[in-house]
Amino acid sequence: MDAPRHLTDDEGNPVRLPPAVRRVVSLVPSLTEAVATTAPGLLVGATDWCTHPAGLDAARIGGTKNPALQAIRALRPDLVVANEEENRAPDLAALRAEGLPVWTTRIRSLDQALDSLHRLLVDALQLPCPDWLSAAHRAWDLPPRPRARRAIAPIWRRPWMVLGRDTFAADLLRRLGVDLLPADHPDRYPRLTLPELHALEPELVILPDEPYRFTATDGPEAFPALPYVLLPGRHLTWYGPSLVRAPAVLGARLAVSSRSAG
Repeated sequence: MDAPRHLTDDEGNPVRLPPAVRRVVSLVPSLTEAVATTAPGLLVGATDWCTHPAGLDAARIGGTKNPALQAIRALRPDLVVANEEENRAPDLAALRAEGLPVWTTRIRSLDQALDSLHRLLVDALQLPCPDWLSAAHRAWDLPPRPRARRAIAPIWRRPWMVLGRDTFAADLLRRLGVDLLPADHPDRYPRLTLPELHALEPELVILPDEPYRFTATDGPEAFPALPYVLLPGRHLTWYGPSLVRAPAVLGARLAVSSRSAG
């Protein structure tokens, strides 16, 4: 019998893996898409929020913040994949206490995302490096951008929260010629009042459709004097196959920002 493998995840946690991983449960929508696209049939469980790839055939095990731990255990996974920001530490600790291997990703930039995906798919799952991951590297090999636009990117309202420093989405926007405000706030997701957001004097308002679903009629009216752009959250915040088209999709939207109707 082959010996188990001993690796460490993105947070340095030891992960004991069987010689071959055949059953995976994913607690993160973007990782669900990455695993299911690369190795169809490997994924046996996913959250209720996992919408890609289309027609995903996997048992549903609750949300990212409230997974049904008993349902996960019943699926007998060889590996549970998670993220330190998307998932709650007590849930992951409970799964580990049950003896289930848990692989936690930590992603704050594009480079970290690409490296993390390679470690999960190639090192942990022992899959060939997928074509889409190589394509994502090529897609984001962008020339330097001209003068960056100063922007705010709300991700929630009531209260208002914006993308801040040291976040994956902020790194993508920076590579596309956008500098997010406030640049010097200590929080990664600053909570600011609407007057405080206006006082930053942004040139552009970026409104993604997740986690809060901003639309043309819900969000722009709070910034009537500013141009705004609606961005698909999957291309802005997901790390997986969506990264291949993300620079083209996001770049096209940013190039033609709309002006709200006051």
